[in-house]
Amino acid sequence: MYTCGPTVYNYAHIGNARPAVVSDILVRVLKQLYSKVTYVSNITDIDDKIIKASKESGEPIDSITKKFKKIYNEDMSSLGVIAPDIQPHATDFINEMIDLVKKMIHNGTAYESDGHVLFNVKKYSAYGKLSGRNIDDQIAGSRVEVASYKKNAGDFVLWKPSIDDQPGWESPWGFGRPGWHLECSTMSEQSLGLPFDIHGGGMDLIFPHHENEIAQSCGAHNEDNDPTIFSKYWLHNAMLNIDGEKMSKSLGNIFYIRDYLEKYDGEVLRLALLSGHYRQSINWTSDTINQSKKTLDKYYRILNKFSNVAIDENHLNKCPTKVLSALCDDLNTSIALAEINEIAKKLSSSTNELDQKKLKTNFLAAAKLFGILQHSPKKWLGIGQLQDNLDSELIESLINDRNEARKSKDFNKADEIRNKLIEIGVEIEDTPDGTIWRIK
Repeated sequence: MYTCGPTVYNYAHIGNARPAVVSDILVRVLKQLYSKVTYVSNITDIDDKIIKASKESGEPIDSITKKFKKIYNEDMSSLGVIAPDIQPHATDFINEMIDLVKKMIHNGTAYESDGHVLFNVKKYSAYGKLSGRNIDDQIAGSRVEVASYKKNAGDFVLWKPSIDDQPGWESPWGFGRPGWHLECSTMSEQSLGLPFDIHGGGMDLIFPHHENEIAQSCGAHNEDNDPTIFSKYWLHNAMLNIDGEKMSKSLGNIFYIRDYLEKYDGEVLRLALLSGHYRQSINWTSDTINQSKKTLDKYYRILNKFSNVAIDENHLNKCPTKVLSALCDDLNTSIALAEINEIAKKLSSSTNELDQKKLKTNFLAAAKLFGILQHSPKKWLGIGQLQDNLDSELIESLINDRNEARKSKDFNKADEIRNKLIEIGVEIEDTPDGTIWRIK
């Protein structure tokens, strides 16, 4: 499986996280079904946006790309995304890109013009099969300027000249650099061979990026009709809307993952991103995030309730059948989460020790596949956690005083002590095993 990765010139925004999280859960599901799964997601470290960022900041390109690759991978790890098996960098495959372009020129699907090499869309009859666009739609959708060196308005750049201080490499067509689309055709073939099974990415990449990937790979391998010689299946996730509006710089509603991680644990964001079907847009609001937080709080409370129930962790690698079946049905995360919720309810009300062991195992196995509930319940809930400005002995003393007041049926005093605890930032919960406390 191959999923288009980030162009590393800035912090990743929350919309960038959805394809990574969706691909991550798909890979987790595939690993339940197949003995060997190879997942590739690339890093674009040469691009006009990166060049622009370098000029504006005065930082070298290499410094920018290394910095933001590291930040991207850290952010994805915070969201529970397992690192891909292979993470190729575009700049490591320049020679292979040049070789692929040579093949297209040799096969007559690409041509050189004015220092550029372009793909001739009229030489590939299946162009548009993925996006369902006709030639006129393709040209309009690509929003390309009709340059003098193009034979057709819809032709796209495979190689372009680098001028002045722009980075570049020597090629048969002069000093230059690859077009963006060429990278993924090359890196996917070099990493996985052709055809590979699944190609993922956001719906915004269907045209022109993914359409052009198919054209390049088919054009290089003399295939004019069958796009599946490149990738057998495609998986495209829908975009996020921010408070009902499309994310865009002009609206000022682009929010970075780093900003959210200052307020929320990554599991909260991950669950929110998986709360709807991947092919449906998610309306990303504070309510969406807070609902995920409440769900996780509930789950962690249940786990804390049964913290003394021992299970065999070797059994956590096999997901319960109903949860896995839901995910095998086009990654239906909504139904899968409903099944997880049902397991949680049964566990919460269970009184039989054998049932508790089985239910807790199923609950944690399903959660592991989802990439959630990976923290200690006590740590998540803040039970017994102490801040520097709080005295644990004072808290325990107040709780004991409150319990004594309740035994004496002095409920006014008990309420006063609870309110005092709330004022100093301590939340208490009465459980069958006694009163527990956490930092609010």
